Amino acid sequence: MTIPLFRDDAYLRDCRAVVVEADDMGVELDRSVFYPSAGGQPGDTGWLVVGGERLAVTDTQKGAGPDTIRHLLGRPTGLTAGMEVHAVLDWERRHRLMRMHTCLHLLCRAVDGVVTGGQIGDGKGRLDFDLPEAPDKEALAELLNAWIAEDRPVSERWIDADELDARPELVRTLSVKPPRGDGRVRLVEIEGVDLQACGGTHVRRTGEIGPVRIGKIEKKGRQNRRVQVVLGDAGDAGG
Repeated sequence: MTIPLFRDDAYLRDCRAVVVEADDMGVELDRSVFYPSAGGQPGDTGWLVVGGERLAVTDTQKGAGPDTIRHLLGRPTGLTAGMEVHAVLDWERRHRLMRMHTCLHLLCRAVDGVVTGGQIGDGKGRLDFDLPEAPDKEALAELLNAWIAEDRPVSERWIDADELDARPELVRTLSVKPPRGDGRVRLVEIEGVDLQACGGTHVRRTGEIGPVRIGKIEKKGRQNRRVQVVLGDAGDAGG
């Protein structure tokens, strides 16, 4: 298995690790700070540093085995099992994803509708809601930015999977099921606003998200509205 260091500390930017398995296009490590694509959050990118050489990690995915993480390198590298590497995140990108992920949890609470899908992007993200009419764009942006400005703490805790089954309201997105690897499920709480099961990476306080704006609100079916949110420092991302 790969020890997921990001799960205990999403702010770790690098770690020393040992190659467990390797082929021409990727490697699995015994431990990693790289988050694998899951739950609508993209896999991390960065570098593996070996003997002074920086090998670009172009994507991170779940491995074929249980609890393994595969780091895609995009080209043959010559890495073999047993080699030591220094795994280094593209931290600026990861931090933007963390900010957006936490912001989408706020959006879950701000819109009164069942979440039917979503995607976290670099600087922008979106959620789909089961709604007959589109929410008010200006009012939605005002509410999100108010919660962000209040700099509310974001914390996590673990519960047994049986408790989650007894509390279905903790699963907020119909298309994404939270990981239950060892019979436990991780909850992410934004103080006074939201509590839901989630395996992704988040910022420690809402103020870290920074100002946001609502991008497009699209009709994706008779009862489906897609709401896009954009980080304030993301330029023209998402229109």
